[in-house]
Amino acid sequence: MNGLFYHPNIVKFALNLWPPFWGAGIKILKISDDYRRVTVRLKLRWWNKNANRTQYGGSIFSLTDPIYALMLMGILGKEYYVWDKQAEINFIKPGQSDLTAEFVISDERVQEIRQATQSGEKFFPEFVVNVNNAQGEMVSQIRRVLYIRKKPQYREASVESAPCAQ
Repeated sequence: MNGLFYHPNIVKFALNLWPPFWGAGIKILKISDDYRRVTVRLKLRWWNKNANRTQYGGSIFSLTDPIYALMLMGILGKEYYVWDKQAEINFIKPGQSDLTAEFVISDERVQEIRQATQSGEKFFPEFVVNVNNAQGEMVSQIRRVLYIRKKPQYREASVESAPCAQ
């Protein structure tokens, strides 16, 4: 699976065929070559409407589910565990059209993650993404917390485990 993350277009293709996305009407529109920017769309279809004939909240939430984790897997590479840990959604207004979300991870954020995890510590960065309607108005805001940690074989030796000088 790790080799897959060297090719953003393969990731995009695979996610667009992934049944939870495909069935919900979710499509990855763009993944930048460096995994720092991803654009995702949720189509409004008859099968993903709720009782009020607007976007089903579960589909809106699913729109954001693996995106930040997958981005960081692509950015950080095979040396790290990256998992979604926690998430919450704030519904602001009904989604009455197709919806889009733009995910961005800055160089500074990547540096913060690398620095916080360099000796093997767990790190729980928080990311917020807005989901917008066709008019560019915010429909919902999702907060995601990730779990990031270097895999044991890539951790720096800690001071405690270093041999004592006699």
